[in-house]
Amino acid sequence: MVNFDLGQFINEHRKAAGLTQIQLADLAGIGKTTVFDIEKNKKSVRWDSLMAVLDVLNIDVQFISPLKK
Repeated sequence: MVNFDLGQFINEHRKAAGLTQIQLADLAGIGKTTVFDIEKNKKSVRWDSLMAVLDVLNIDVQFISPLKK
């Protein structure tokens, strides 16, 4: 996934869930501007805010280490 766009991915899932940015922000307990920033891939977004949005949208995140044991 070299060209993966997290903001677009979240935007598409939000719309598929039938939520506005304001509704998603309310459900995630964050500000509307933060949802806008996430969807625009701003680098200043706090990790806990991003995770709250992903949780509301039922998106699981997995990290796979490139290091092999």
